[in-house]
Formats: sequence, C-alpha cells, structure tokens
Amino acid sequence: MNHEPLTPPNDQGAVNGDLLAGRLVRLTAFNPEADAVLIAGWSRDTEYHRLGDDGWAYPQSVKQVRERLERHSDRSFGFAIRTLSDDRLIGDIGVWIESWVHREGWVGIGIGERGYWGNGYGTDAMRLVLRFAFAELNLQRVSLGVYAYNPRAQRSYEKAGFRHEGVVRGDCHRDGRHWDSVFMGILRDEWLAMIDDQ
Repeated sequence: MNHEPLTPPNDQGAVNGDLLAGRLVRLTAFNPEADAVLIAGWSRDTEYHRLGDDGWAYPQSVKQVRERLERHSDRSFGFAIRTLSDDRLIGDIGVWIESWVHREGWVGIGIGERGYWGNGYGTDAMRLVLRFAFAELNLQRVSLGVYAYNPRAQRSYEKAGFRHEGVVRGDCHRDGRHWDSVFMGILRDEWLAMIDDQ
C-alpha cells in the first residue's frame, strides 16, 4: 500500500513523542489473562452496553472476552485505555479499516469504569486513536456511529474533532421506542488543522 508522507504536526500532535500517550490516558495492548476479568464485569452493566451497542445487553464470560482479546487482524487495531496516573484499565478503543484503498477507518470506544465517565478520559483516548489512525496508519477519513440517546458521547466526539454527517432515522429500538443513529466523521486535513490550533 502506498502512503503519502505525513506533514509533521507540532509538539501537541506528538508524532515525535509518545504516539499513544495523552493528557489523561495512554493506549496499550491488552493483557488477555488479566484484563478479561474486568472487561467481563463491564458487560454486566447494561447501561454501559446500551450506550455503545445496539445488540442485546447480554453478559460475556471471562473466557469469551479473553478469546476476543486474543484475536488479531490486519484490519483491526484495538487498545486498552489506561490512566496515566495509576495505569488503571478503564476502557477500550479501536480503529477498524473499512478500506485500505480509500484509507477509511471506523472507531469505537467504551469507558467501562463509571467513575471516569464525563471527565475527559474518553475524549483524550479518542484524540489518541485519531493520532494513531492519521499519523501511523495514514488514513484519510475516520468515521463513527452513535445513538441519539447518547448526547454525552456526541459532545465528546465533537471535542475530538468529529463533525455530524448524517442520521439514520429510527433504526435502534430501546425500551419500546425507536432512536436515530447519528454518523460522524473527521478528515485528515481537519485533524491536522485541529492539532495545529492546539
């Protein structure tokens, strides 16, 4: 695959520093044996599940989580989100390649530890995975989907640079009501301009 050279961001972009460390968190590989127990616990939190997934809120076993963490693909890059202060695992995030030809990826994130909701940890992690996607994978575009009943996530994504691009009306059913899916995206040039402004 051919890559055009990256225009080096300023120090805030950290291309020359630690690519996977931010202000609050760092992105690491998973330790399937140790991390599976905590992540399986998050799967029992139905609100956490429903904020990020339109499937059934169904708990996973430690074995199921461990097997998922051990799977690898050349189109999927998953990370553990750990706090800088005490190296605590608080969530996960990943980028999946939709097309290497078009240089397009999709991201997903979950902060499983409720005490870290609404405090900037997810936004910091999203900025890091965007840095990885644009500076390391040389993507042109990163997209995501979020449900209309999760406005806190939409605000976080906007802070990370995503723009609203479209809505699929009424495609998610929760508690007897249909909700819209909101699609957001960010382009490489928008990311470069954003980090140059920081």
